[in-house]
Amino acid sequence: MSKKLYSGHTVRQIRSDFGLSQVDFAKKLGLSTAYINQIENNNRPVTASVLLTINRIFGVDLSAFEKNDLDRVTQDLQEIFADTQFHNASITRQELNELVTRAPGITQAIMDLYGSLRSFHDREANEDELAHMNGPQDGTPSLKKSAYDEVRDYFHYMDNYVDTLDRAAEKLALEIGLETAGTKFDSLVTWLAEKFNIEVEQFPDYTGTLIRHDEYTRKISIYRASPQSTKNFLLGSVIAELCVRDLILEEVKRARFKTKSAEGIARLALRNYFAGALLLPYDAFLKAATMHRHDIQLLSNRMDASAETICHRLSTLQRPGANGLPFYFVKIDRAGNVVKRHSATRFQFARFGGSCPRWNVHQAFEQNSNKFTAQVAQMPDGVQYLCIATSVSKHQPDYSTGERRYALGFGCEIKYADAIVYADGLAVDEISAPEPIGVNCRICPRDNCDQRAFPAIDKDPFIDPGQRGIVPYRVTSNG
Repeated sequence: MSKKLYSGHTVRQIRSDFGLSQVDFAKKLGLSTAYINQIENNNRPVTASVLLTINRIFGVDLSAFEKNDLDRVTQDLQEIFADTQFHNASITRQELNELVTRAPGITQAIMDLYGSLRSFHDREANEDELAHMNGPQDGTPSLKKSAYDEVRDYFHYMDNYVDTLDRAAEKLALEIGLETAGTKFDSLVTWLAEKFNIEVEQFPDYTGTLIRHDEYTRKISIYRASPQSTKNFLLGSVIAELCVRDLILEEVKRARFKTKSAEGIARLALRNYFAGALLLPYDAFLKAATMHRHDIQLLSNRMDASAETICHRLSTLQRPGANGLPFYFVKIDRAGNVVKRHSATRFQFARFGGSCPRWNVHQAFEQNSNKFTAQVAQMPDGVQYLCIATSVSKHQPDYSTGERRYALGFGCEIKYADAIVYADGLAVDEISAPEPIGVNCRICPRDNCDQRAFPAIDKDPFIDPGQRGIVPYRVTSNG
């Protein structure tokens, strides 16, 4: 290895997964208990020989040790501790790394507590505004984390890959014969009739519902004018409820969500995950994506799936021993709200507040739908990314229904650019000044950015009455 690898948390997690004490784990590896203890506490690096022994005895994918360096968790903590309205301490990244690697349980508790504090603070602010406007108040504010944030964090910290559901979906896709089917929709309809005696009918008029499943009459009704890829996906979600309901409930139970709302959102998200994995089974999709250099349009046409489904599926290809490229994926509405976000990379999404205006995903709304653009961008930590963005418009059932348009962004570290068709013509190796982007303005360290919306949360603005630039203030560090 080119650098010392301190990965005590990963070793400890492997030992825990196999239900072994440090003594028993050390015996299986032929090492002393003291040595294992030092590794788990990051007092010793994990050597190549230890990695190979762990791989041989426990069958653990060695890429897990590179992937689980916990950079993302450290970045999340850095964003949290930048919010000095809740504390006045000065905390270094090195201290955060120590906390993350030595005390993952405490780290999670801090993130949960901060999420609750932010939710309480934001709700209280909203209620103050409602009071000033003589609007109704919706009860007493409660100190709890958003259900959507709970579910997002669940997928975020498991690399957006659910092994049990993914393998079950792949097995069922082979059983149905989706890969060789004339049309996936007809194959799914036929299989539902043969397997469950369920009839699928299509209705012409949109009444606010895309699909209905009536268990009593054993009938599925689906909106006829939906795009074919949407109808496939909707049927896949129903099939998830029919075939893997118990697996989904087990995953939800294992996640230990704090609210019933989060459990409901997670069940829907896991059904949708299964639907995507069913329509784009892991092995076949990974081979196609690699062969066609991750060309979204081509994969969408060949595999009868929407561009959004293709992008989302690319971000899930993290099966141990058969990993695809590590991608991030984000879906944003016109107001800048993040509708979906997943990342198998070190790329950081803002957990609180907006995102960087220099990031090309925001420019996608200025382009025609389905036009793709690429950008080489660099985060403040120095890591460069190939960022791809496009916009998509959803089906409009009638004239009175407003257009629903979203921006999709996906990307990976620049070192994988040769495997991505969108890097062609960018002269990636010759770019000396990549676009400087950040997580968001509230924690971005770039004081000289001319697109900054406001100072970083740990900086004080200074107004010089004698001069001004594009940004009308300079900043100084708090404290």
